[in-house]
Amino acid sequence: MIRIISRHEPPASRTLPPIKQKSEMEDAASPNSGSDLNLGGNRGRSIEECQDMIQRSFRNPIVKFLMEQMEKSGCRVGDNFVKAVVCTGPVAGGYTKGRGITVCSNYLTIQDEVNQVVIHELIHAYDECRAKNLDWTNCAHHACSEIRAGHLSGDCHFKRELLRGFIKLRGHEQECIKRRVLKSLRGNPYCSEVAAKDAMEAVWDTCYNDTKPFDRAP
Repeated sequence: MIRIISRHEPPASRTLPPIKQKSEMEDAASPNSGSDLNLGGNRGRSIEECQDMIQRSFRNPIVKFLMEQMEKSGCRVGDNFVKAVVCTGPVAGGYTKGRGITVCSNYLTIQDEVNQVVIHELIHAYDECRAKNLDWTNCAHHACSEIRAGHLSGDCHFKRELLRGFIKLRGHEQECIKRRVLKSLRGNPYCSEVAAKDAMEAVWDTCYNDTKPFDRAP
């Protein structure tokens, strides 16, 4: 099973182009996609505390909507689909085909961070659910899902970018998404730096404008 890391950075303090992703976390099973973060000082919660925060994230309207859409697409979201784990790398979480979403308890502190990881990874899970041909070893597929997750999860909202130290008034969102997509693809052993950039540019317009299951980007 291949695991590809999609990078999600918490605040500091049925046809898709081929895609796949995972959060940067290392537990028993490496994810196909993952979320990264910027670490600042001592962070982290116990697995029990993080699991409670995951349960609270299910009340988030976007999380609820994505889970409902997965069910409607024929992909059951069971009780253990999202679980807290201790991760060895500085990452926030990830998605692994056939296993679900993992959230890195030892790198997350507040509810908003957990919500963002769950939303980001649910978009990857939704992509795999609706695009039966999704191949995480394909750089274009992986890039597409990362573009969609970055755009639809709110990872690149202006406030979040300010907290990361990136200050730009115009074009910040697309620049942020591209930066994070390339960062994620670096964790894909099948994608060289050149192949990752070429793949992202090739699928950008199609995948950035694909807002399913939303009518428009939240």
